[in-house]
Amino acid sequence: MKKDIHPENYRDVIFVDNSSDTRFLIGSTVETDEKGKWEDGKEYPLHRVEISSASHPFYTGKDKVIDAAGRVEKFKSRAAKAGK
Repeated sequence: MKKDIHPENYRDVIFVDNSSDTRFLIGSTVETDEKGKWEDGKEYPLHRVEISSASHPFYTGKDKVIDAAGRVEKFKSRAAKAGK
């Protein structure tokens, strides 16, 4: 491996997918204050993400509708009014 090609803060980091609770141990330079234990018993920096390959519909093949503010209903009512 070539010397001096990685930043000084390059280290293994645990990434946790909040929507599926899947965990990944990946080399990264992401800044985080949280720490977590990995399967090997060692403690690593921990970073939480909202979506990853474990929960993204493209990778899982499952459609997931997130309707936090009733956006679908609002769209359908506007579309019905426009059609009249």
